[in-house]
Amino acid sequence: MEFSSKLLENAVQEMAQLPGIGKRTALRLVLHLLKQPEEQTTHLAKALIDLKTEVKFCKKCHNISDFQICEICSNPNREKKMVCVVEDVRDVMAIENTSQYRGLYHVLGGKISPMDGIGPNQLNITTLIDKVKEGEVNEIIFALSSTMEGDTTNFYIYKQLENLTIKTSTIARGIGVGDELEYADEVTLGRSIVNRVPFENSLKN
Repeated sequence: MEFSSKLLENAVQEMAQLPGIGKRTALRLVLHLLKQPEEQTTHLAKALIDLKTEVKFCKKCHNISDFQICEICSNPNREKKMVCVVEDVRDVMAIENTSQYRGLYHVLGGKISPMDGIGPNQLNITTLIDKVKEGEVNEIIFALSSTMEGDTTNFYIYKQLENLTIKTSTIARGIGVGDELEYADEVTLGRSIVNRVPFENSLKN
């Protein structure tokens, strides 16, 4: 792809680094921004800089937040003893959109995937185990995607909790095997939360 401007080329190359954005799409987006009023582009740039420099990760659940403790963890109306384990913030948003769950969350930050060099130590698993040991939780709900990596991560955490007094359950398999949680429709996902089953039962399937 030939560029008439080095500035344009640099902007396209940076935009193309975003997931799902090829160079042609990046060029279209950059040219669109170029046509917009300078003020609008400045607002976008500031929003991205503020996101990178100001965003925080909740000290309790690792969710993305504007504060040290996120709004979900600080909400007195949430069920504090129930924790839903998810991969990332997109899954929190997906489950919240169902309006079927009133507990707290624990964001792992990924799934165990040896092929990608991601082991248990790269995830927020230790803090989850600590919550259980300190008596803060009486039920863990596994809500990871029903993929090999998701099932491996669920099982690893389950084994870490095996000798502790804790109820473990997993969302019902209304979610198709191999499906990513964030793409499930709200009704199906909501029913999966409500109709969750004991985790040990899922090991027999």
